[in-house]
Parts: sequence; structure tokens; C-alpha cells
Amino acid sequence: MARPFRQQADAEILDHASTLFAQHGFAQTSLKAVADAVGLSKAGLLHHFPTKEALYTAALEVAREQGRRVLDRLAALPPGRERDLRALELLTDIALDRPGLVALAFRTVTTPDAEPALDAEDMFVSKIFAVDTAVDAVAADPPERVVRVIGALSALAVLTLAANEHGEKTAWRPLIIATCADALGHRSPSPATSRHDQVEA
Repeated sequence: MARPFRQQADAEILDHASTLFAQHGFAQTSLKAVADAVGLSKAGLLHHFPTKEALYTAALEVAREQGRRVLDRLAALPPGRERDLRALELLTDIALDRPGLVALAFRTVTTPDAEPALDAEDMFVSKIFAVDTAVDAVAADPPERVVRVIGALSALAVLTLAANEHGEKTAWRPLIIATCADALGHRSPSPATSRHDQVEA
């Protein structure tokens, strides 16, 4: 299998697997269910990922890598409105392109009593938005900022999943960014926000 095609196939497998892990949890997600979701036999899936654990670990690592890429793109911007808006653009692009990763990352929010998959530190939220969202450290940052960051990310997760479900990724993108910017307390960016310099999937 040619490398670019293999990478594309792996990305598709990981996104579908992430969706299933988010919906059913690790223990209740079978390799057969993942294989069926991507149109492979179980043996074909095992050719890409040798175990369910390897598949789950790879999905989590992809989510962390996306967070690192966003942080790298923001490195030159000081904390403030411009950095927040750029972060929202980058995170929205990832979420629209990889809905399964978003579902997995927000599993503990959308599924009560779910085992955690990723936490804010895994997603680099504290560094991206220059705020500490950890439960035991919230007092260190202004409560309004903490609530706004959590609200913006929650809105981003729900809206990008809905945009994918409705097939409205392009039309909804600027509205999602504007809504999340409003949640952060920034004046909404122009609805004509471009998709330039997005994070590569």
C-alpha cells in the first residue's frame, strides 16, 4: 500500500474508531465494529493496527499531536484576543475535519460517568488559551476567563459535531468561530473568516 494512501486510510480508521470509543467506551467497542464502520474485515483492520489497545493509543496520540500543532502555530502570538481567535480557527478546522477526535476528547462531558480519554492538559488547553482549567487550580485564574474558555470549547465541540452530522462544515465554520469568540468575550470575527493556514490533519 502506497504511503500517502496508507496514511489516509489510517486517519479514517482512527476517526471512526474515536467516534465509537466516544459513544461506547473502550471496553464496549469491538474491533469488528470499527472494521465495519470503515468497510474492512477484522483481519484488514488488524493489518493497520494489531490490537484494540494500539488503535485506542494511536487515536489518543493523534489528538495530542493536533494539540501540539495548534500550540506551535500560536507560539509567536502573546495571550490576548488575536491569539484566542487564531486558536479558535485552528481548533475548529481540526474539529470539522476530525469529528471522531472531538467526540473522544469530550467524552467525559457528553457521557456522564465515562472513563476519561483525554483531559485539558492532553489537549494543551491551558497553554493555548493561557488559562488553567484544572479543577484544583481554577482559583489561580479569574473565574470568568476559566468559564469562558470551557464554554467556548464546549460550544466548539457540539457545533462542529452538528456541522458534520448535517453536512454543513463550510457554511457553519465562520458561525462556529464567531459563536466561540463571543463565548470568550471577544467581538465576533467577520463571518468571512478565511480557512487559510489551517492545521494539517
